Parts: sequence; structure tokens; C-alpha cells
Amino acid sequence: FFQGIKGKHSGLFEEHLDLASFDKKMRDTLLDCLSFDWAKINPAIFGSMFQGVMDRDHRREIGAHYTTEENILKLINPLFMDELRSEFKKVKKKASPKALAEFHNKLASLKFLDPACGCGNFLIIAYRELRQLEHEVVREEFKLKGIDHKLLNLESHFLVNVDQFYGIEILSWPCQIAKTGMWLMDHLMNMEASEEFGKHYDRLPLTKMAEIVNVNALRMDWESVVPKKQLSYILGNPPFVGARWMGESQKADMRDIFGDTKGLGNIDYVTAWYKKTIDLMEGATIRSAFVSTNSITQGEQVAILWKPLMERGLFINFGISTFKWSSEAKGKAAVHCVIVGFSFEKTEPNINPYLIKAPTVFIERRTKPICDVPEMVFGSMPNDGGNLIIEENEYNDFIRSEPAALPYIRRFMGSESFINNMKRWCLWLLDVTPSELRKMPLVMERVEACRRHRLKSKRDATYRLAETPMLFAEIRQPNQMYVLVPRISAERRMYIPIGFESQETIASDATQIIPAATMYHFGIMTSSAHMAWMRAVCGRLKSDYNYSNTIVYNNFPWPDATDNQKTEIEKLVQGILDARARYPDSSLADLYDPHSMPPNLLKAHKALDKAVMKLYGFPKDMSEPDMVARLMEMYSECTLQP
Repeated sequence: FFQGIKGKHSGLFEEHLDLASFDKKMRDTLLDCLSFDWAKINPAIFGSMFQGVMDRDHRREIGAHYTTEENILKLINPLFMDELRSEFKKVKKKASPKALAEFHNKLASLKFLDPACGCGNFLIIAYRELRQLEHEVVREEFKLKGIDHKLLNLESHFLVNVDQFYGIEILSWPCQIAKTGMWLMDHLMNMEASEEFGKHYDRLPLTKMAEIVNVNALRMDWESVVPKKQLSYILGNPPFVGARWMGESQKADMRDIFGDTKGLGNIDYVTAWYKKTIDLMEGATIRSAFVSTNSITQGEQVAILWKPLMERGLFINFGISTFKWSSEAKGKAAVHCVIVGFSFEKTEPNINPYLIKAPTVFIERRTKPICDVPEMVFGSMPNDGGNLIIEENEYNDFIRSEPAALPYIRRFMGSESFINNMKRWCLWLLDVTPSELRKMPLVMERVEACRRHRLKSKRDATYRLAETPMLFAEIRQPNQMYVLVPRISAERRMYIPIGFESQETIASDATQIIPAATMYHFGIMTSSAHMAWMRAVCGRLKSDYNYSNTIVYNNFPWPDATDNQKTEIEKLVQGILDARARYPDSSLADLYDPHSMPPNLLKAHKALDKAVMKLYGFPKDMSEPDMVARLMEMYSECTLQP
């Protein structure tokens, strides 16, 4: 096999290499490899083997991740294989040799590009699926013509070949792996054809190859690889590098692709492949699909990326919502992905950029709510280097040594401490007099440490805060009971735990608070309707919900409610609070874990959900996707989006 791929047409094994210096162990290992039946190996495994030997930090830096065959099939089936198989079934029913020949020629004319191909996994699996369909076509051709295929030379009957596949890859070694993997898959498909059709069939010596170009895909014209008028599909798994993790060269790539796009610093590296792909697709009949981090279909990235693209006439043809990315490689990353298929051809039903079958809307950052409800703001930010915070293990010693500080110590609540009932305190010195402060030496030490921390900052605003080191950097503490919403919450929970807190409890900037909220507002926010909206539009931290006022709360369409209806909601909210109160030793993490949520608490939530659904006019058995679709329609009505 390898002798057959050496030569001027292949480009592989052309260079002269000196003989390696072998010891006995290496020789025995090589002999073991030669005795192994490599025909049983899936060529796609090469990609995970390569990832396994890469340095983990380097892999993260370049966003190199390799996808399992299962997840590759999730992309290529809806992108082209489902349609081709369906078309073949229709052609087969016609029993027409001419129609079958035309379909066979169509398969041989398709061209595929993976512009971030790595070791070629997507191309390898796509080629295998196309060849397997071709085998069905050849089988049917022989059947219609009454030909005994066992007596024929098979070469002229198989038209699909590796030169229909193109790739671009920034690293050189994966390019060679991709080429070799494609040839190996071709060889395996030829052996499969030989077994079925009864004649030995190979393509040796190899004269055709997949064209894999070693270059930064974002810095080249893709038409120099394959003209777009010839190209059928673009697919793959572009690099996973978050907006805050990009290196300088990657940031330069983004500027080159997007120019001065507003919000560029908030979108991930993968978005550059979407933009460049769509630029190429315009004026052609190309269809595309990528595996991507789920962040491009959530939060503020949606409007930044998709709005200008869809205003050019782009449509999302299919989408697979968040799934946990997996790889055969060692040391695999924890990445949550989506699959997005897109083209300039409209399909039904409409799929919007949140991958929901609903009207196309863009939930953009908004500083004020679209409905008449109280404003939500961040909690207070210390920016103190931890010096104004008293942890649980410090508390007793601190007040024993500095009892005069007790009137100025408050419970301090962030997302994690709120949900897990962790004990934390802070020095809240808003009303302390200078003379009182000077009588508390331990407090003064902490204030001085806070001052030094702020003076070290390169930010002018933080540096100036050193003038008032006894105070939090940003103070938004209400002087009344308030609703607290943790900014980060685990996705496994049916409801984000929210709560009422006393004005004596200081909310940190890791929370969102609504100072003027009532029990009614609490009720709508903790309902299944609001939770469905939140799950659809919020950003994510890995897979956890990242609740924001500007995206989630300020864009949420509230129902119209009479005073009597609001009173009814408030009674149901009290039922939830009473159910919580029955478990004083349990944290909200305990109460809202789906495996440990008390039945009476769940029952109280279900009663509230039912009442809120009625307020919206939703059927009681309405599914969450349908609920989100209707809420997005309401959002469009509130904001007058077309």
C-alpha cells in the first residue's frame, strides 16, 4: 500500500530520509506494528492519536480539538448525506438506468472543503459515507442492467475519489496525517468493494489525492484551493478559543476578518470561520455546517455575529443544541458544543440563531427593561484584594480580637455563598467615623492593605479608589428587602435558586439584585416561563447558566396582570418560601438539586408555573421550545422587531 502512494503525484514520502538508528526494542516494536492488521483501524483515529501527543497548553492555545465519529455524523448527515440518501431512494424507485447514472455522476462531482481540517477526521468520515452510498448505486446499476459484476473490471464503475476533498490546516504534520488518512480510507473502501463485487480492486499506484494546504486559513483566499463555483459543501470543527483567551496573532486574524465590527472583543475565534465562509458562499450554492462552542448561539455573541450575516440573506438550515464535546484523545477538554448548518437557501421551519424553531430575533444588550418592571443591577463590588472580606475560618478570631468592629461586619453574599449557604462576612464601613476607625487597629490594617492593593492597579479608576480604601469600590446596596439572583448557576437545575434578602446582607457583584422587587416579581422570575427564556438566551460559563440583566432580564417580555392576579402569584410565592423554610439545614444547592429537591417544594413550584402559564395564555401542556418561541414573538412585539 505505502509503495503505491510514493511518487510524483502523491507528494508524500518524496523527501529523502536517513535511516533511523534503531535499538532492539524499537525494532521489535516496528515488527509488531507490521504484523498488525491495519485494515481494522478506522483512519479517523489518527486525529485523536495526534492530539494525544500534543502539549495540552499548545492544544488549548491553537484551539485544536478532534471530534468523535458520532458527532461528525451529527453534522454530515443533515448537511448532505440525508438528502443524498433520500434522492437515491427516489431514483431507485424510477428504475431508470439514465437517472441512476446522472445521480452517480452527481456524487462524483461534489466537492468538499474543511477550512480547519486538522488531521482530516471530517473529510475521512465524509468520504467513507459517500463511498458507501456509491456502492449502493453501483449495486443498483448492475441490477438494472442484469450484469454479473463478479466478471467485470470494477475500476470504471467507481467514480467517487479522494480528489473531491480539500482541507486547510495551519500545522504541517496534521496535513500529512490527513492525506494519509484519506488514502487509507480509500484503500479500505476499495477492499470493501472487492469483497462485495468479487473482483480485486485498488487504485495503485495512487495518482489522485485530497488537497490539504498548510497555511493559516484566515489569511488566504480559499478559492485558491477550490473555486467556489465548484464547491458544494464547507464543513468542519474550527478552533475553540474563547474571546478572552486569544493570542495576539489570533486577535489580528479577527481584526482582518471583521474589521471594526462593534463588540469584536466579545466574540470567539471560531466566528472568524463563519464570517469567512459566508463571504465565500455569497453568490454560490454552497451549504455549510460547523461544530462550534455553544457560546455563539447564546448571550451577546448572537447579535454581534449573526445579525449582520442574516441581514445579508443567510439562513440557518439546521441546528443541534448544546451537547458535551467528546474526543477519543487523552486529556480531552470540557467543551460544550452546537452544530450549525447554514446557507443562503431558506428552509422550513425557521430556525433562529438561538437554534430554536421560532422567529428570527436578536436579543441585544439593553440597559433598561423592555417592560414596566424594577431595574436589576449588579451587587456591590469590593475590588479590595480580599482585604475587606472575612472568611468563615477568620470570623471568630477577628471579632474576639477586634470586638469594636462587630457593628460594621455584615453577611456577604455572592453566587456561590448564596446557593451553598457558605458563611462569609465583610467590613461595611460606610457609616464609620474617623475616630471609630482609628480605634480598631485590625480593621485599619485591612483598610491599609486594601489601599496598597488599589495603588498597584494600572487602571486609573482603581488607582483613584485608593483614596477611600475603607469603602467598597462600587456600592449598590439597597436600603430595603431585595431579590437576589446568582449570576452563575448549574445547568442541571430546573430553576435558578433566587431569594429575598435583608438590607443587612451585602450582595456582591457576583450577583444581580432588584432593590424594588415585590413577591410578584419574584414569582414571575422563578417561574418555568422565565427559566425557559433564560436557558434560551443567556450566556454560559462552560455549561452553567450565566444570568445577566442586560441580556436576560431587560429583554424578558412580562405578562399583563391585574392586581388580583398579582395577589394570587404572591400567595403561590409564599408557598415556595414556606416549603424552603421547612429545611433550615439544607442549602439552596440541596433544595434545587433534581435528585434531592423535596416533593413539597417541587409541588409549590409547579403550582406557580401553572398560574404564570395562565397569565401568559399558554396551554398547560405547552413544551419549552414552543414557550420560548411564543416569548420571542412577544419580545418582537415589545421591541417592534420585524
